[in-house]
Amino acid sequence: MTEPESPTRKRIVDAASKLFYAEGIRAVSVDAVAEKAGLTKRTLYYHFESKDELVAAYLEARDQPNLKLMAGWFEAADGGLSEKVEAIFQNLARAAGNPRWKGCGFLRTAAELAALPGHPAIKIGARHKAGFENWLAGACAAHGIAAPGELARQIVLLMDGAFAIMLIHRDPAYVEAAGRAAAALAGSALRELAV
Repeated sequence: MTEPESPTRKRIVDAASKLFYAEGIRAVSVDAVAEKAGLTKRTLYYHFESKDELVAAYLEARDQPNLKLMAGWFEAADGGLSEKVEAIFQNLARAAGNPRWKGCGFLRTAAELAALPGHPAIKIGARHKAGFENWLAGACAAHGIAAPGELARQIVLLMDGAFAIMLIHRDPAYVEAAGRAAAALAGSALRELAV
């Protein structure tokens, strides 16, 4: 196995990311990834021992960029905690309006691998979701929320529920409605501080 920063390895992960996100991990063969990367299958297997390792690398590559994107939306929003939480959902709704949007790659992968709970990609997805929840709890704590972990968990449930229903209805209004509910929860938590 080569260094993670290897240009060839990055090219493979970039190709896999495009294909896995667009078509699903089970629908995409290693041959298709190698072809998209402009490499031989042998070269791909030099960098990744298995398709499972490649799927894990695909999710690993999405982890920090996704967390940074959501945190950026939160920080850039005007207003207090409620407005900042709702801004994450508003931006997700905008993204979901793009015809190329296929939902949360972490949740879609978990659904495809539901029968394989020990799969490395499932562990990476769980770590990503926990990382977002922990970041959100910290942001809520910074706004003085007494039970930031509980509020963050409720918001994550709304977000992941919105992601799931969006895969069925393809209507960003569901994400917007979840955002209003999340903002209401944050507002309620803030009002409890004032009592």
